[in-house]
Amino acid sequence: MSSSCGRTGANRRTFLLSLTTLMLGSKNAFPQTQKDETIRFGLTPVFLNDDVQLLSAITTYLEGATGYKIDLITRRTYQEVTSLLVSGQLDAAWICGYPFVKYRSELELVAVPLWNGKPLYQSYLIAKSDRDASRLSDLRGDIHAFSDPDSNSGYLVTVALVNENGFGRETFFKKTLFTYSHRNVIRAVASGLVQSGSVDGYVWEVMREIDPDLVARTKIVRKSEWFGFPPIATSKRFAQTDQIKALKRALLASSDTDAGRAMLDYLRLSGFAVADTSLFDLVSQKIESLRGVL
Repeated sequence: MSSSCGRTGANRRTFLLSLTTLMLGSKNAFPQTQKDETIRFGLTPVFLNDDVQLLSAITTYLEGATGYKIDLITRRTYQEVTSLLVSGQLDAAWICGYPFVKYRSELELVAVPLWNGKPLYQSYLIAKSDRDASRLSDLRGDIHAFSDPDSNSGYLVTVALVNENGFGRETFFKKTLFTYSHRNVIRAVASGLVQSGSVDGYVWEVMREIDPDLVARTKIVRKSEWFGFPPIATSKRFAQTDQIKALKRALLASSDTDAGRAMLDYLRLSGFAVADTSLFDLVSQKIESLRGVL
């Protein structure tokens, strides 16, 4: 009897140990399976990311074209999204040229959007439409709105321009603030909350189409030189994964299908292209010109 009980106890212990091992193994494997079937795609306010229909169009196209579930992850600031990307918590993200250059050694380009057929855009200095302002010097002493401290068009370009003219941001403008959205820069200028602002020219032009009454209350004071359009990037360690290869193929082929064209129409883009990092050399020059200032 005792021998039978011993064998039964041993068998029970063996069964429980095996079950526990199986459960722990499954627990560890499940997130990996989910991760392998998902592309975690980060979005910043670099474009119009508060439009539910737009986000739906992006998800619909990319899921169909890649075969992966698309998990769109949005954050308020460029820094938050860039940190997630560099740390490997995102597979890819649509970021700005400024953080791409800052983390160039850790990031790799996936694709660059084409606006009006080119991978380029400008920074705009804007003011209220009824204001007598036509050059940078007219904005001296303003309360000025920037979009984000990690934005090329919404911060870096203007700070570099002011510096080239012998001023610092704090001495040229009376006061500055960050709105953390290019759309909000336009709103702040249009409402009179601030006297001028630095904004992504692509966003201003798209907003002029979709919200003409708002944008009509602002005007362009100055357009910058042309910069590489905010890119889709990935961490170098993920660059050769199946997810990133699928995402790249999908973006490059987006103009070939109805779902892809629907996404591009919402974004007011022509498509996506492969680009060399030299596209962002001008951003690098702006950063270098502000060494010791930023």
